[in-house]
Amino acid sequence: MPASASSFKIAASFHNFGEPPIRRPNRAPAPASKDGPRINDDIRNAQIQLIDQNGDNKGTVETMMAVKMAQEAGMDLVEISPNTSPPVCKIMDYGKYKYSAQKKAAEARKRQKTVEIKEIKLRPMIDDHDYDVKMRAMLRFFEEGDKVKITLRYRGREMAHQEIGTKLLDKIKTDVAELAKVEQDARFEGRQVVMVLAPR
Repeated sequence: MPASASSFKIAASFHNFGEPPIRRPNRAPAPASKDGPRINDDIRNAQIQLIDQNGDNKGTVETMMAVKMAQEAGMDLVEISPNTSPPVCKIMDYGKYKYSAQKKAAEARKRQKTVEIKEIKLRPMIDDHDYDVKMRAMLRFFEEGDKVKITLRYRGREMAHQEIGTKLLDKIKTDVAELAKVEQDARFEGRQVVMVLAPR
């Protein structure tokens, strides 16, 4: 086989393994960090609009100079508005900024908590120990911001003594009055009475 044909086959076989990897441009901007804005040397723009640590707008400044100013102040240069031209950056303590942002996010999540309805089942003739256990659970639910649905179930001849169940529900309302209020007053559903309490 001629050498030229052999070389052609080898070249063709290498070609079949796929195209060479595409290289990224040398001066492509670094992506923002996954958990926050770009800071210091991660800011690739040649110039930025600078806000100093006192909140004063210093106008357009060379990025390298702004980073040096931040370092001299013992702080960081933080990109706070990347979509403007040039991007706006501020000299600040990034550690404190990040901690403050995390704290605000945690508070926002706490405010967005979905209110759940927890059910407590009782009998009209409940003994003192069981009542105390149920009451501790109720108080914990109210402190966590949840509502409590109290289901009082009558059996057999207990239906003839509904006043016992009424007194029990009145006692519960009194015992939780500081933490909870009645959202749905007691009402019969078949052989049981249901009452809903909500945290104050």
